[in-house]
Amino acid sequence: MKLLLLLIGMVFILEGLPYVAFPDAMRGWLARLSQTPATHLRIMGLIAMILGLLLCWVVQKTDLFDTGI
Repeated sequence: MKLLLLLIGMVFILEGLPYVAFPDAMRGWLARLSQTPATHLRIMGLIAMILGLLLCWVVQKTDLFDTGI
């Protein structure tokens, strides 16, 4: 449970970073995003989910990121 809460906290940090660093640019991106068709948004979301799942699988099932500690 602790790891899940840490992960959610990291997601909040990463999601909020662009708004703090580039608020004007983010406003422009959000305006363009609101004009994007729902189908394209679903496809981009699905691709992001698949990449996230693949990354989690690679980290859990391989020794590529093993620090040896």
